[in-house]
Amino acid sequence: MIDPMEDDSKWNRDDNNNVAFRPRRLPNQNIVWKLRQRQCSQSTAPGTNWYQTRSYYQNICPNFTVVDVEKRLCFMRKFSPDGNSFIAFSLDQKSIEIYQFQGPSAAESLLQSNIDSSLLRSKIFDVFFKRQFITTVTSNGELLNRECSLYTDDSRYVVVCSAIAVPEDPTPYFYDIYRNNESVFPNVRSPLEHYSIHIVDLKTGQHCDKRSFRYDKIYLSHNQGLYLYNNILTVLSVQQQTIHIFQITKYGLFIDIRTIGRFCFDDDELALSAISANITGNHADMTNGSDRSHRPFCDTSINSLKHRLLTYLWRNAYKEGPDGLRKFYKHYMYFCSLRMWKMQMLDEEHLLIKYANEDVVTMRVMDPNAQPSLFVIYNTKSTQVIAVFENTSELLLRLFEEFCDQFRNAQLHLPMPFTSSASNNLHARQLLRRFKDTIVSAKYGGHIEAVKRLLAQLPISAQSFSSSPYLDLSLFSYDDKWISQLERPKPCGDHPI
Repeated sequence: MIDPMEDDSKWNRDDNNNVAFRPRRLPNQNIVWKLRQRQCSQSTAPGTNWYQTRSYYQNICPNFTVVDVEKRLCFMRKFSPDGNSFIAFSLDQKSIEIYQFQGPSAAESLLQSNIDSSLLRSKIFDVFFKRQFITTVTSNGELLNRECSLYTDDSRYVVVCSAIAVPEDPTPYFYDIYRNNESVFPNVRSPLEHYSIHIVDLKTGQHCDKRSFRYDKIYLSHNQGLYLYNNILTVLSVQQQTIHIFQITKYGLFIDIRTIGRFCFDDDELALSAISANITGNHADMTNGSDRSHRPFCDTSINSLKHRLLTYLWRNAYKEGPDGLRKFYKHYMYFCSLRMWKMQMLDEEHLLIKYANEDVVTMRVMDPNAQPSLFVIYNTKSTQVIAVFENTSELLLRLFEEFCDQFRNAQLHLPMPFTSSASNNLHARQLLRRFKDTIVSAKYGGHIEAVKRLLAQLPISAQSFSSSPYLDLSLFSYDDKWISQLERPKPCGDHPI
């Protein structure tokens, strides 16, 4: 119903005085007019300058596709953040190939010439990409993981990882596999491997530094076990239940900062060693000079990180009164059995850690995301647990929807990060709500199941979302079955751009 007191200028009336909606006026798309308006500083609305800047991509957008291009014998990976370099893995997965992108106009003369289409497909890759370096990275039979690579924000270095299966003969020592009392038990679905993390200079092609992890399990696929925030690199060892934190220097070197797991502070091990020395001296006759009491796997105490988690849960239960304490003691053994599964950095000091049962962590269950889990926000500087959420928490889901960019960290290399997500884009928010409603109305679905499915995205892997303006839903519309902000392999559509 139309309010008679409302401004009549919003409506159109025909000859019979019938009210009709006024058609929306489309803005001028002429690039010369846009540049003139920008030169005269005639912006439309305050606070939309960043959107106006991205809107110029509507005038320069992809409109031509060459399919079935012949490329070099390699596994292509991704561009650097500045778009100038492109890396690929060699066919034997022991080297990385660094290409320099020649720009979108590099193939102009080739496309304008009347050459055969087969000849065009064979030449166009070398026209766009010029190979600069081939850097041998691995040795001793290790193979590079094709789905793992992290760029520094200045696009100077790239971090890649390699792995090799642990041989059955000779059999590894027991205490090499189980280095603390939180270590998980490997199985066929989650075998042990030797890992190496390498850093390569994209400007010189030099292999700068590496770190090795023996008898370990790190999920390298899609950067799940690694996270790079600015110059801080974190590595989650699932087998040893330890988080290793490194700093990448401007010379491309790894500097050990701290290790979180059995200990949280750097001097915790010194304090424990002093206490253990006194205990060993008092009970030397009982142990007959053996050092079994010094094996971390034989520790009877709870490790420091798990102790922080249990302390936080107990304090929350204490605030709820006797009922809360009863629930805490009822699920105490379940809390003790939790293991770290995934993690991500929220900033340089805070980690988002996902805990789950050991069967989930070691891939013994078929549907791991349907199992109960906990999300823990941990401060590495103060060693305090800030918050704990279940995987059915509506509060965490609301935080994820409203502050999606802070979880993605997709554009850290720019001074003004801006991405198209549900927290800042109406169209992306509508797609998220539509997906949520689909799960709620589906068979065996419901509201709780929808919350689980949405929170299963957390923690988000590092550098897994693209911040390209061509994927901004405020500027372009596209089918997310073929194109997506999430950098995953997609099938090629029947109709090219």
